[in-house]
Amino acid sequence: MTTIAQNPDELFDVIDVHGVPTGVTKRRADVHRDGDWHRAIHVWIYGECDRGPFILVQRRGLAKDTWPGAIDATAAGHLSAGETPEDAFREIEEELGITPDLDDLQHVGTRVIAGEEPGYRMDREYEEVYLLRDDRPLHDYRPNQVEVDALIRISLDAWLQFLFAETDAVDAQLLKSDSMDVHDYRVTLGQLAPSPDRYFQRVAVACDLALRGERYLVV
Repeated sequence: MTTIAQNPDELFDVIDVHGVPTGVTKRRADVHRDGDWHRAIHVWIYGECDRGPFILVQRRGLAKDTWPGAIDATAAGHLSAGETPEDAFREIEEELGITPDLDDLQHVGTRVIAGEEPGYRMDREYEEVYLLRDDRPLHDYRPNQVEVDALIRISLDAWLQFLFAETDAVDAQLLKSDSMDVHDYRVTLGQLAPSPDRYFQRVAVACDLALRGERYLVV
């Protein structure tokens, strides 16, 4: 299990703005400092329970170097030097404490995104985006509290209404990683990781269509 939120010395392969490998390898801290393009994966878990369809998101660990405490993809991580996206599926087990059938992962696009905090970091990524259906109950997860502060399960219908500005907040169930307690929770827009490209909306639509047996590319 990961015991630190991130390793600044982890090596990343640097790519160019078109996603082509440059042959250069750099430390994580240097990549974010210099604004180098690099690769990552995002995995979004959705499913159905007795209350209907749901989506599962994470509240990022409070010691993360990007958007600590923000609500984000269910599991995510960078590709270390030499890794493929498939190698990076290890993030699912490391962050969530489950071992899914990787054949169930559905690739729904490559997101190209650049975020910047002046004087601190520039995070420029090619993100391979996957959907994973998993109907298990929330209390079956064992999230790594260093990387994931909490897991949050939300009715997919309510999530869609919330994201498309029909409501100011959405009710949810939250699993706190340190205590493993499950309790009611309320999500507001200000808690979401920045998404200038309407990423959350497009993922929610993709999950809804996947449950109907249809495919939708997020990007």
